[in-house]
Amino acid sequence: MCRVLTHQGQERFMKVSRSVRIGGHSTSVRLESAFWNTLEDMAAVEGLSTSKLIAELYREALEQHGDMSNLASMLRTVCLLYQQECREHTEASRQRA
Repeated sequence: MCRVLTHQGQERFMKVSRSVRIGGHSTSVRLESAFWNTLEDMAAVEGLSTSKLIAELYREALEQHGDMSNLASMLRTVCLLYQQECREHTEASRQRA
C-alpha cells in the first residue's frame, strides 16, 4: 500500500487554489492537484468547463441536501465516487468480453 505514495510525483499532492463562479458569486476552492485533474476529466466527459462542472455539482448538492457546508470536501468525495464508477464500469466491460 505504501508504494502508492512512493510512486507518485510530489506535484499530485500540491494544493492548488482556483477561483470559480457559482451562482454569480466568485469563490476560491483549494484542492490537491490530483483532484483538479479528476475534475478536469469529469468536465471533459460532460462537455463543460471545470468551473461550470463545479457550479453544477454545487447546485445538485443543494437540491439533494439543502445546504453545502464544505465545497472542497464535496468535490473530493465526488472525485472518489467518479473514479469508483469508472473502475466498476471497466470491470463490468471486462466481464462481458
